[in-house]
Amino acid sequence: MHRRGDNVIFFFGHSSTAQLRLSFVAACLAGTALAAPAMAQTASQLPPVNVDATRLGGLGGSTGTGTGLSTNTIGIVGASTTVITKEDIAHAPNQTIQEIIASAPGVQLTTLYGAVNGTGSVVDLRGFGAFASSNTLFLLNGRRLNEADLQGVDLSSIPIQSIERIEITRGNSGAVLYGDNAVGGVINIVTKTGAGTGKPYAGRIEGGVGSYGQREGNASFSASQGPWSTTVFGNAVHSDGYRDNNKLDQQSGVGEIRYTTPEFSAFLNAAADRQQLGLPGTLGNMYSIDYGATTFSTLGNLRGTRTPFDYAQKQGNSITAGFTKSLWAGAELIVDGGVRNKFQQSGFFGDPANIGGPQYAYVNSNLQTWSITPRLNMRNMFGSVSSNILTGIDYYNSQYDSSRSQQYFDPPNHIYNLSQQTVAGYWQQTLGLMPSTDFSYGARIQQMKLSARDHYDPTAPYGSLAAQATPLDKDETNHALHIGLEHRFNENFAVFGRAARAFRTPNVDERVVTGPAYLSVPPYTPIPQNFELKTQTSYDVEGGVRIHGGPLDIQSSFYDMHLKNEIHYNPAAFFNYNLDPTHRYGSETQASLRINETFRLRGGFAYTRAVFEDGQYAGKDVPLVSRISGSAGFTWNIWQQYAVLDATARFWSSRRLDNDQANTQGVIGANATIDLKLSGKYDSFFWSAAVINLLDAQYYDYGIASTTTPGSYAIYPLPGRMFLVKAGVSF
Repeated sequence: MHRRGDNVIFFFGHSSTAQLRLSFVAACLAGTALAAPAMAQTASQLPPVNVDATRLGGLGGSTGTGTGLSTNTIGIVGASTTVITKEDIAHAPNQTIQEIIASAPGVQLTTLYGAVNGTGSVVDLRGFGAFASSNTLFLLNGRRLNEADLQGVDLSSIPIQSIERIEITRGNSGAVLYGDNAVGGVINIVTKTGAGTGKPYAGRIEGGVGSYGQREGNASFSASQGPWSTTVFGNAVHSDGYRDNNKLDQQSGVGEIRYTTPEFSAFLNAAADRQQLGLPGTLGNMYSIDYGATTFSTLGNLRGTRTPFDYAQKQGNSITAGFTKSLWAGAELIVDGGVRNKFQQSGFFGDPANIGGPQYAYVNSNLQTWSITPRLNMRNMFGSVSSNILTGIDYYNSQYDSSRSQQYFDPPNHIYNLSQQTVAGYWQQTLGLMPSTDFSYGARIQQMKLSARDHYDPTAPYGSLAAQATPLDKDETNHALHIGLEHRFNENFAVFGRAARAFRTPNVDERVVTGPAYLSVPPYTPIPQNFELKTQTSYDVEGGVRIHGGPLDIQSSFYDMHLKNEIHYNPAAFFNYNLDPTHRYGSETQASLRINETFRLRGGFAYTRAVFEDGQYAGKDVPLVSRISGSAGFTWNIWQQYAVLDATARFWSSRRLDNDQANTQGVIGANATIDLKLSGKYDSFFWSAAVINLLDAQYYDYGIASTTTPGSYAIYPLPGRMFLVKAGVSF
């Protein structure tokens, strides 16, 4: 939806973030159809990792022996990896999953609402800007979280206290094991399980209060008896939000029952979440932007809203079940499957500046995804050569239904029905050629079948101003490839490298908006859309070193990636299209140093370039990507576990405004934040007090430029200094 006022055009509803992209889907698609231009947690709390939770486990050959990690835990051979442990999570001052992931080098964030519980924050691996959420694949216990729509992965619905570790595998190589979306990398969130705790029961209850009316409660419980175990996690968050009309109410919960024996294990997992969120929209020209310098302006109210009634609602539920069966020595069969349902409703009442445009748009969408993913894991020795083979089949079936109307009680003018099935086979083998050398290779073949229909009613309100989309039936086959090598010269120094090919098919929302819905000049003639977009492909190479020497660990790598048919959105004309070839390259370095038993330093640095390689913008920067980013921090156990101080600083350089492919507008300025947390534990009681954005930096990291008026833009202002206090008890 575009907003006209004071001869300035603002574009609301386009970002890589889940909420803003949802706003885009509703405002742009519905509006187009309706009108013409118009906790200290201790290590003993809750149980160890679910060993079946990830396809990356066990793929590292003997690589771990030279990296400071245990054998078979490093993941894909040749890839740059980061593992964030439950201790790292517990010590993080800012307790949102996105902020915790952003402590890893090469990870950038786009944040809309001040990161209350992570709502409105999107993780960007390797510089995809506005389309980061579609080019980073998220997994929960090795199963895809990315779905067939544009909403993106809402990490805020995962209770943070349920996480055992987070595995980050950068680059294209994860596409062989997991398929679509694994272009920038794969982030696997592994949750805790009740198996192996050695305790009949354990629990944890925590409450917290913070700035802007934030209130939250977390609870977890685990029990085990013999081979049976169960875990339950629950979370509830309320915040009034930094901006007007930005109230958040969210509840989520997950429970699991598990049966575990040496030869056979099985589990049943159920989860549900509910979210209500006010959408404050962008504010226009509220900052002065002067090519890198961000200066506060006294114009307007930074906490205000142009959309005081817009909202988004979401309800989700899922059931997953599976088993692992030992077939013979070194071989196991792993089978799991499940169903996820997501229901979304959003309402847009219009902007007072949008004179002549529709004053209300309503979108009601449902997405259901069935999946089954059997795989076989085989470990063998052939003389002195070790072999680990992982092969399997992935089947996903998604049904998307979305109705668009002027008001929620009006008959819809468009009802979109898209059905998508994918079936894939993959093979990845890791060979320990020598005690010091690992080699891996793999391939994936994936077939997609898509059926897309638009049931159009020209007699519905504003229906006469649009046109029915052309039906699409499509069969397409794509493939992914990986080859990787790691060699350890000694116990302290190793080199690694890899090359890979990956792909990303358009999601259903992107297909719905594949061309202008009407002419942008009178007489605004409707133009039929066709759901047609090309599949994005990418090729990348990477090489690096790992250093492990006593208390010091360093990993550094350089990568180079070329993409064809990258999918992009034109906010001026409201449609998606395929870009000319693009190029990404850069380096990432992470390090940790344990000074002594009570003090540990950590940090990371990344140089990221994302440029257009061909076409009219050749050589220009891709918007919303900072060239320089990094983090630094420490953990200081001041007095046993009674007082622990943690600090994390993040910094990033300037980035181009969204929609400024020509690089002619101002930039979003460079900035940095510092977060502190003091926490402690006495017996079974624990507490923490955190200061977020200690230096009260006034900033924003998302803005969009006007296409028609140079110097005009719209932004999402973010809060300054915030406080969060938590306390709880474990048993």
